[in-house]
Amino acid sequence: MAGRILSRRFGRTLLDLGSARTRGLNRNLWTRFGRTAAGLERGGALVLLGLPVIGLGYGTVWRVQSPAAVLALETEDVLQQADYLYSCADTQKLHQLLLKHRDSDDAEFLWRLARASRDVSLLPNMDADRKKQLTYEALEFARKALEKDPTCFAAHKWFAICLSDVGDYEGVKVKIGNSFVIREHLEKAIELNPGDATSLHILGYWCFAFAELPWYQRKVAAVIFSSPPTSTFEEALQFFLKAEEVDPNFYSKNLLMLGKTYMVLKDRPKALMWLTKARDYPAHTLEDKEVHKEAVDLLRRLG
Repeated sequence: MAGRILSRRFGRTLLDLGSARTRGLNRNLWTRFGRTAAGLERGGALVLLGLPVIGLGYGTVWRVQSPAAVLALETEDVLQQADYLYSCADTQKLHQLLLKHRDSDDAEFLWRLARASRDVSLLPNMDADRKKQLTYEALEFARKALEKDPTCFAAHKWFAICLSDVGDYEGVKVKIGNSFVIREHLEKAIELNPGDATSLHILGYWCFAFAELPWYQRKVAAVIFSSPPTSTFEEALQFFLKAEEVDPNFYSKNLLMLGKTYMVLKDRPKALMWLTKARDYPAHTLEDKEVHKEAVDLLRRLG
């Protein structure tokens, strides 16, 4: 997650992970049994995408006698390829790869497919009807991942994200009602994996969104729910800081949100510090560039 999160405003979608990059991914994902699987440069044999691949260099054929062992290697290889494609932001190819496993009982396939479907829906110039279809499909894949493995932290995280996305199509009442569920699953994801910075960041963004909710929207929420979701900027700050603690400098938007939160809390020195970090963050993605622009604008306002 990596990965990668939250460029849209609350009025459009509560949580938006956008295209956050996978951080620290092992670039040698394809090395197995001392051979380079990506280029098939030398001999050995492995199972890649469910097919036996025979190396040409040494003329050696490696055979697995156990079907269970073959299946385990197939699964691992596909997941490794999926994570590599995600790290390269090859969204369409990743989605096509994982769609072949849409009927899998493995939560590891399903939550990745939810993420991939969502990423495709966010591509530029996406047809509105196709975008909606992909948004709902992403939610269903995340829901299935949770059903298959309730102990999978990533399934909880992506269910929360995808549930937030469908709020754009469900109306204000459903969207606010879903907010309770979204927070529950984010908290569960953090409980299962306290070291996942993106879950901490998203929960911080959740808190920030409700802390800055205009009074008239609070009034609407209070009419619909006797106890609408609430939070504070101080609570949001703690999640943003914790995310930075477990994975420093992992995401440009987390740096920006720290700066914005300190601005709201009238702590100018710390706001300047974090906004400067956001401004200077290497812009690898469109979201990073947007963060850079916003950070520059906010720094100008702070003088």
